Amino acid sequence: MISKERFSVRKYLKALAAGVLVAGGWAGAANAATRPVVFVGNNWDGTVNVFDASTYSRVGVINAVPDRSKRMSELFFRPVKLSAFLAVRQLIGEGNDQLVDDMYSSNDGKLLIASRPSFADVVAIEIATGKIVWRFTVDGYRSDHMALSPDGTKVAVSASTASVVHVLDVRTGAQVGKFTSGNSPHENVYSKDGSKIYHASIGHVFTPLDPNFFDWTKGERVVQVVDTATYQVLKKFNMADKLKAAGMGDLSPAVRPMAHTPDERFFYFQLSFLHGFVEYDMVNDKVTRLARLPNLIPDTRLEDYVNDSAHHGIAMNGAGTKLCVAGTMDDYVAMVDRATFGYTLLKGLGTKPYWVTSNKAGDRCYVSWSGSDQMSVISYDTGKEITRINVGDHPQRIREGVVSADWMN
Repeated sequence: MISKERFSVRKYLKALAAGVLVAGGWAGAANAATRPVVFVGNNWDGTVNVFDASTYSRVGVINAVPDRSKRMSELFFRPVKLSAFLAVRQLIGEGNDQLVDDMYSSNDGKLLIASRPSFADVVAIEIATGKIVWRFTVDGYRSDHMALSPDGTKVAVSASTASVVHVLDVRTGAQVGKFTSGNSPHENVYSKDGSKIYHASIGHVFTPLDPNFFDWTKGERVVQVVDTATYQVLKKFNMADKLKAAGMGDLSPAVRPMAHTPDERFFYFQLSFLHGFVEYDMVNDKVTRLARLPNLIPDTRLEDYVNDSAHHGIAMNGAGTKLCVAGTMDDYVAMVDRATFGYTLLKGLGTKPYWVTSNKAGDRCYVSWSGSDQMSVISYDTGKEITRINVGDHPQRIREGVVSADWMN
């Protein structure tokens, strides 16, 4: 039987014509029309802004925490989890709950997959209705960065306090893989062919023991290359060893966001407390260059850096010739030439840039201004801002995806 609430006669006839109606209801054709959009996750207010990927006009807002009351009620009856929830608020959230860290859409544009740090989970939200389709609770007490497989069928999510990464089926939320990491697993990036996950853990960034002689208190920080067929670790190294070998032993080995060349040989890693980034050769397993960018806050104590991040956000253009870098504590975006590390600074656009993503065409980068609640679109070719858009409270991750054309209309 077909629900009158979900089907009009017009849609029913369209379904018959398209051959996508099956016994029991709507099947959802794989070739259903979708429209490209840009999702901006607002971590502190728990919303996701949706913009047309061509015009950057706002087409909708998705509530990433429709079950917030239920989750809060559960916490009051679980003292240990409540304590962890409050710790996340005070130590990592800067006094705010972290309600949407990362998000991706399903290939058909029907689901939005979001990690919610404060609730230590990942949810799939049906975009058309705003309802939660599935929920996966991560090990430990906090979920973090995610990565979507190139074919769009799996999502990898870091479980910050449990030192593991879960790999989930996008459609069902079922766990299909899992691998261990160092302390505070953080960034995940799939290889272009989907055969590997490049992963890094950042250690205890929330502790106040930030001077270099206390570095040993930050825990295990490693970079890993993981086989996605078996979820076995193919390569694992401590960045501290690589930095020492390159004469850069004074730098923190905590790898933050990363970007790589189109051939995936050279990686560009941001590190805790570093105004700049390092270049790493994955073939020869060594640090090859250091790019230092201007430190505009030389008198600021390390303890006042946001979760140990001097810079947090780096992306590369499609040609592999330029990098777009978020100078988080410096309030600038740096457009960097990959060959020479020469740079141009874009200042006065916003405050506290917290993430950078390249568009799929590779000719623009998106920057979230978490302090001034905006997103910038910047041209790699000209190095200039194309537009700036108002978003929600504390935008962080920005992801391109798709939604149903019907929802757009």
